[in-house]
Amino acid sequence: QEKKKVLNSLMSGALAGAVAKTAVAPLDRTKIMFQVSSKRFSAKEAYRLIYHTYLNEGFWSLWRGNSATMVRVIPYAAIQFCAHEEYKQILGNYYGFQGKALTPFPRFIAGSLAGTTAAMLTYPLDMVRARMAVTPKEMYSSIVHVFIRISREEGLKTLYRGFTPTILGVIPYAGLSFFTYETLKKVHAEHSGKAQPSPPERLLFGACAGLIGQSASYPLDVVRRRMQTAGVLGHTYSSILLTMQDIVREEGLVRGLYKGLSMNWVKGPIAVGISFTTFDLTQILLRKLQHGPGLER
Repeated sequence: QEKKKVLNSLMSGALAGAVAKTAVAPLDRTKIMFQVSSKRFSAKEAYRLIYHTYLNEGFWSLWRGNSATMVRVIPYAAIQFCAHEEYKQILGNYYGFQGKALTPFPRFIAGSLAGTTAAMLTYPLDMVRARMAVTPKEMYSSIVHVFIRISREEGLKTLYRGFTPTILGVIPYAGLSFFTYETLKKVHAEHSGKAQPSPPERLLFGACAGLIGQSASYPLDVVRRRMQTAGVLGHTYSSILLTMQDIVREEGLVRGLYKGLSMNWVKGPIAVGISFTTFDLTQILLRKLQHGPGLER
């Protein structure tokens, strides 16, 4: 029974990550390109960049790096969602909430631990995806080619460059995302009298979760991208603080560390909303297939 539950979580998480990330891949690529350059961000400039990329490199180039994203996001989302279910159970047992909703602090901790676990296990794939997003296809022909070139030219340690800001960013991001989503579901159940929210309500709760989580951790996301792509863009960033100082000195606090955040306010809620909704509905479907229509999350 326990194995079946873990397998269901892994499968639902993998599907949730793949669907969500593919849906917003062009916006994601555009955001990364702004994050790693000193170009000023605006909606007009973002549109221009997407349009020029489409004209010069073709429609499918907007999804360049998405194969690397899938290789990373499928295990990442599978591990994150599955770990979240397990951490909820462990913390529930520890605090004496077996079978009941966790209180706010353990709810936040469960999300943070789930995000940290997933990030630690899949980080080099995130590094590879960032490199593929900001370089022309002549430079790296495939995911394997990125690994080989980085290892040969920059050393294996480079695959973990930007790891610390990633973990520091994941703690508030995953913690607040899961916390917000679970809290909204709990409040909805208490006020509506319905055990489960509808799919549009789930999308809305996930969108709120994404908005709050990503806004809280965004500057660390910019720092992470700069450190990951430094080798191909001619920069040297040795630490989080020095990277932040450089960005603030060259581009200003808001324009530098929050560059592309307005695009994230479009992309993030869509991606997180799709992700949480896909996970929940896949879980419910798998349980129905296994146990009949009586069981729901």
